[in-house]
Amino acid sequence: MENKKLTLDSLLQLDFNTIIWIAAPIMFALVGLEYYLSIKQNKQLYHGKDFLASATIGFGNLFVNALTKVAIFYIVVICYNITPWSIPHTWWSYILCFICLDFIRYWSHRISHFQRFWWSTHVVHHSSEYYNFSTSFRLSWVQNLKIIFFLPVIMLSFDPVVFIIVHQLEILYQFWIHTELIRKLPKPIEYVFVTPSHHRVHHAVNEDYIDKNFGSTLIIWDRMFGSFKAEKEQAIYGITKPVNSFNPVYLVFHAWGDLFKDIWKRPTKAWQILFGSPTIWEREQVKNVKADKVSEP
Repeated sequence: MENKKLTLDSLLQLDFNTIIWIAAPIMFALVGLEYYLSIKQNKQLYHGKDFLASATIGFGNLFVNALTKVAIFYIVVICYNITPWSIPHTWWSYILCFICLDFIRYWSHRISHFQRFWWSTHVVHHSSEYYNFSTSFRLSWVQNLKIIFFLPVIMLSFDPVVFIIVHQLEILYQFWIHTELIRKLPKPIEYVFVTPSHHRVHHAVNEDYIDKNFGSTLIIWDRMFGSFKAEKEQAIYGITKPVNSFNPVYLVFHAWGDLFKDIWKRPTKAWQILFGSPTIWEREQVKNVKADKVSEP
């Protein structure tokens, strides 16, 4: 087999930001259009401070990604070079990489909802009580910790160009599903792909909707693994323990603060706290707050 050695310098010389720079103006234009339509239709889909928080978090995420780019690429280079095989850069490698990556994204997303440590890397995305295109900008500044979930796909040794392009396209797909304006799509599309209808359910705190529809691009994983829920009643957005803040730094890190405080108070329960259910913990906190208010004179 020919030498497939990859260097960090050769990877960094490639311009992987082209897709993002092409998509960015389109995304901001669609945000403007959605905002205009929400006013025209009196839907109140946007809130000024909420939008500014989402935008700030989004720009912060881009900044963090720029800082961690070398480290992420270094991991890709190491994994690619230590495997004795490789998947060639062909048209079908993009399809195979997409299926593998989307499958892993489903499970990493699902785990992020069932373990407090990983929920802390994801909760900011659910913190808004509004649901619009700008909500997709709410990506945690520490979400790159989840690269550990993607190591199996990286170790399959796809050409790094294939892996990174497919990964970017998967992320960009998330933008258009964050809207109230697009309702149900034709049934074949709704059956296979994640749509705004599916993702509204995912962002809701309605009892029947919590921890459902984890799919990234394909909804078939939810159908296969029992986490699918069709949209019926209107979604109520946010998290079970409301944040009540528009401070972007607090929105990103508040769950980490709660997590470490809880471990400090109960160090012998650290493992259960780190990997216990965030939903159960949040509901207990809300219940305690309500009980304290009732007991006040």
